[in-house]
Amino acid sequence: MSRSSKKGPYINERILAKVRKLKPNDRTVIKVWDRAASITPEMVGFTFGVHNGRQHTPVNVVENMVGHKLGEFSPTRKFTGHSGKMAKEQSKGAPAPASAAKPAGRK
Repeated sequence: MSRSSKKGPYINERILAKVRKLKPNDRTVIKVWDRAASITPEMVGFTFGVHNGRQHTPVNVVENMVGHKLGEFSPTRKFTGHSGKMAKEQSKGAPAPASAAKPAGRK
């Protein structure tokens, strides 16, 4: 459910205050835990370290991101791949590393 249009977008004032203190060419990463805050035009050009639950992921804000949330650009889960029949076939087709080769048995 989205936020009411009469309220306007949720913008964290503390983040905007940090942005206003920095110079436009400053490459300092602003650490942010508020993933729900909307990106405003004032934030364009700055780098934010958005917390994903474990670490701060650097997000360089560009013009196309205005109106989106900061959390959209910092994934919280790591995709390791699908499982199933196709994954097994693909792994069989790939050459096995030398350390994984089976040692020669007794004859």
